[in-house]
Amino acid sequence: MGNQRWSRRLVSAAAYGTGGVLGLGASVYGLLRTEARLARRSIGYADDRVPDASGWYGRGRPAPAIRMVLLGDSSAAGYGVGTVEETPGAMIGSALAAQADRRVHLGVFSKVGAQSGDLDGQIDEALPTGPDAAVVLIGANDVTHTVPVGVSVRHLEQAVRRLVDAGVAVVVGTCPDLGTVQPIPQPLRQVARLWSRRLAAAQTVAVVEAGGRSVSLSSILGPEFEAAPAMLFGPDRFHPSAAGYEAMAGVLVPSVLAALGLAPEDEGEPVALRGEGVLPIRFAAHEASRTPGTELGGTEVRGSRQGAGGRWVLLMRRRRPAMGDTERPGSAEEHEEDQSVSGG
Repeated sequence: MGNQRWSRRLVSAAAYGTGGVLGLGASVYGLLRTEARLARRSIGYADDRVPDASGWYGRGRPAPAIRMVLLGDSSAAGYGVGTVEETPGAMIGSALAAQADRRVHLGVFSKVGAQSGDLDGQIDEALPTGPDAAVVLIGANDVTHTVPVGVSVRHLEQAVRRLVDAGVAVVVGTCPDLGTVQPIPQPLRQVARLWSRRLAAAQTVAVVEAGGRSVSLSSILGPEFEAAPAMLFGPDRFHPSAAGYEAMAGVLVPSVLAALGLAPEDEGEPVALRGEGVLPIRFAAHEASRTPGTELGGTEVRGSRQGAGGRWVLLMRRRRPAMGDTERPGSAEEHEEDQSVSGG
């Protein structure tokens, strides 16, 4: 997610920006700059090489294949892991193939360091592959580079609309809670938390308005980090480890299945005991930003899309699938061979 200079930029935004982090005096600003230097030393740097998870999954499973693309930043690419099986792309592709009992072709177009403004170029590359679904993971770099929330969200909304207009089902994992990154000291970590949660809530509204589904990543790594930080965060202590990416993939796969119309039959209606139901978007977005794994998608109430509290949305907390063995992506040649053997 491009951690170089990000702490200093966050501090500058806190001192001179708008919102709940206004009004920092010179002495506090100096303290935060000192903490930012310590955070950068603690976080360190990881290898820039990222295994490419593009290819075929679900060998031996029937056709027709699901074509999916993965867009966004380093959290989508799988920055910080050593093998392709440890990337979120391979985990999502393998789990989607297993849950849907279909072949899956995954195209990874995400880039390390990408911001929301870079999505348009990624879509240019992705659309010619004819995707049925797109998973978008974006936002952390917008925070660390202090991109105004309104600018960031406008880019994301335009990207989702473009994909939806092309007939692609879109699932967006909103900005994670950067306040869970323990090497960032307080009060700098609280600044990161406030900014990332504010962006996540705004992303949720934009995605639903544009016709996509949002899934809150929120503090998906928070409780696990407290219990086992060495396991859930990678070598740089900023990006997730393979176990962290698996936790993230686990909350995304059920929503991808639902977006494709392949969710289990017992998950078609909200379950009140799980806190699911129909809400105005302004309330639902706030709730989603606080609770990881919360999915929001547009719906209607008595034939109307709008209510007194804004757009009606269906809030779901879908059951996470058991993440089985992760496959290595197969080549086009292996896929053709598999088709000829299975008759698919």
